[in-house]
Amino acid sequence: MQPLPLRLAAGALLVGGFVLGVAPTPPADPGCRTAFGGGAVGSSVEVRTACSDAVSARQDVVAVLLTAGVAVLGLSVGRSRPSGARGPGPEGRVRPGPRAAGPGARRLRPGNTVPSVSDSAAQPAQQPAQQAGTSDRPTVFVVYGATGDLSRRLVSPAFFELARLGRLPQQWRLVGSGRGEKSHEEFREFLREALEEFGPQPSDGPWEEFSRNLLFAGGGFTADDPGQLLDVLGEARADLGEDTQVVHYLAIPPGAFLDTTKAFAAHGLVEGSRVVYEKPYGTSLETFEELDAEVQRVFDEEQVFRIDHFLAFEAQQDVIHARFANPWLAAVWNSEHVAQVQVDIAETLDVAQRASFYDATGAFLDMIVTHLFQMAATVAMEPPADLGPGALQAARDAALQDFRELDPAEVVLGQFDGYTAIDGVPDDSSTDTLAACRVWVDNDRWRGVPFLLRSGKKMAADEQRVTLVLKEPVDGPYAGQGVEPSTISFSLLEGGAFDVSVTVRRPGVAGGLAQGTATLPLDSFEGTGPDSARPALPYVHLIEHVLTGDRSLFTGVEGLRAAWTCIERFSQDRPTVLPYAAGTWGPAAVDELAAPGQWFLR
Repeated sequence: MQPLPLRLAAGALLVGGFVLGVAPTPPADPGCRTAFGGGAVGSSVEVRTACSDAVSARQDVVAVLLTAGVAVLGLSVGRSRPSGARGPGPEGRVRPGPRAAGPGARRLRPGNTVPSVSDSAAQPAQQPAQQAGTSDRPTVFVVYGATGDLSRRLVSPAFFELARLGRLPQQWRLVGSGRGEKSHEEFREFLREALEEFGPQPSDGPWEEFSRNLLFAGGGFTADDPGQLLDVLGEARADLGEDTQVVHYLAIPPGAFLDTTKAFAAHGLVEGSRVVYEKPYGTSLETFEELDAEVQRVFDEEQVFRIDHFLAFEAQQDVIHARFANPWLAAVWNSEHVAQVQVDIAETLDVAQRASFYDATGAFLDMIVTHLFQMAATVAMEPPADLGPGALQAARDAALQDFRELDPAEVVLGQFDGYTAIDGVPDDSSTDTLAACRVWVDNDRWRGVPFLLRSGKKMAADEQRVTLVLKEPVDGPYAGQGVEPSTISFSLLEGGAFDVSVTVRRPGVAGGLAQGTATLPLDSFEGTGPDSARPALPYVHLIEHVLTGDRSLFTGVEGLRAAWTCIERFSQDRPTVLPYAAGTWGPAAVDELAAPGQWFLR
């Protein structure tokens, strides 16, 4: 069968049965995938449906209107400072209706159940309240666990990428801290080998200049014994000056966070510094409170950056910008129009490379209460006062505080067949390699809408998606006819993509309905140059945000407390772990969570 493309001029209006600027186009390549034409607002939108013959555009548009019920008012997608661009990104200043004042607001609720178009930017776009470019202050980065896997794969390559882009301070040093002994030159060679394995390649950037700024402090770092760190820091400060800022980056196991925090205080490394904690920040409400009490005792909150790197995926940031920059999208972002919200992180890999860690943690603690809760809160949050770092973090935290306590009956845990045969996994392990749950957000915008979260290993495909499943028509000729629901979906894989699925009339004498998908790739835009259009990896964003003091991509303490509180009941009454076949979407009970609907990925 050949697809029938419909081409709509950018900004074309579909409302009240009228379509402006619609013209049929000749048949194109087969398939239902397509791309929006160029820039923030493309010159055209092309929708291909799995159809067979030519048919009048008027009939198709009527079907779109009756089934999708969406007004298309143009599309614009924001970028939070692309990797090669200088200055702040194109985010607009959002001034919604009723809201709590200021970035410190604990609750942000809509003024009514059905938000109007005022939910999106009603005023001309302004730059958000954030620093442009990078800090000019001399900075010493201390990476604790510098020879570990996290540092080799993600943290060190991100530093080199920032150097390649010219986004590090003019004067800086990177000090690797570890228990072993290495000379500065040996550490430089260690990082060179890491870049050659994971990229960017040393030959792709200023390696010689970069490597001269690398130092190593062995002997470990504890409250009783700082090892070589104080001496190496003194060396770096002597080179850079007394005004040097220190950034502590804890790329170490979470169990070492508490003792390392105490060591900062013991050795006078707190004043004027910043500290970055990897996830998980605690493993339960009790351990969270214990760790945070010590962190708050030692540091001021403004000094603390708690990572959840999924918040820094560019496609995850696009969820925010697409929602608030496009009135038609903002208008459907509520319980009147949305039947379900789904957050899916699926992997085909097993856990062979990290079996001992994973068996002690499991999918729920590793993914659901951390990454997926934060992603769900990004969807659920109320429009912030602006897109500045304080406001975004506060809006996300407020959404997490609206999460209802998780009911163990609405959680499914699974373990793929063959898991216990992996080296390092006990034969009798009951660790979950898949977790899925139904979360409820008790506020006026989302009351009654299930948020379905799922993550697992050895699943049917590698996918990372945030999807809004829209409601079926409730009036008109298609009401109650079982029309397949329209969807708005963001793919987080690679550079990301924005997909909109709508129902149209099937061409031909027999007629009927067919569903097609329009896709906007988010990894490049025409006319912006090869560097500025190139997506940056999450850790590149995160490290630069630490430099500028921008906390928008980091988790807030109140949101983390709310997340751990939400799962307390579940933690005391975990359901039985169910088996599932490798290469599937999990146990049958997972599908029951989505009833009477179904998972977007299936």
